[in-house]
Amino acid sequence: MPRDSVLMTPRGREEIQVELKRLMSQERPKVLVELETAREHGDLSENAEYHAAKEKLDFIKGKIAELEDKLARAEVIDPSSFSGDRVVFGATVVLVELDDDDEKEVIYQIVGQDEADVKKGKINVESPLAKALIGKEQGDEVKVKTPRGVKEYEILEIRFE
Repeated sequence: MPRDSVLMTPRGREEIQVELKRLMSQERPKVLVELETAREHGDLSENAEYHAAKEKLDFIKGKIAELEDKLARAEVIDPSSFSGDRVVFGATVVLVELDDDDEKEVIYQIVGQDEADVKKGKINVESPLAKALIGKEQGDEVKVKTPRGVKEYEILEIRFE
């Protein structure tokens, strides 16, 4: 069974590459030194420093493998190469909350799971809001079930940047 591709923007791929490089060139060598230092202290069966360093190294190896896997399965989509009037992956969408008395505007970009950060205006393509927006056009209204109840939005603008 083929593994699913991992959707990401060029920026998301770059962030993963930077993290991978940091782990491989800084964190792993540092922990290898800690491991060697702890090994020199003798009896490994009762050496807490050795076991802690070994656990840290295993964690880093796991994280490196995870990031390499994501990059290998990456489907990089550059939103700036798109145009059109429908919301798709990578689009930046300007919305107004209709059920809010002051009709507050919010701006979200639909991105991959690893890039999502609501505080920065980036929502996961798998989130209920993103799923409701995909395929919609400017002027459309969407209803989204949230933990705080149903929210209703109107799409004011769709940008590809």
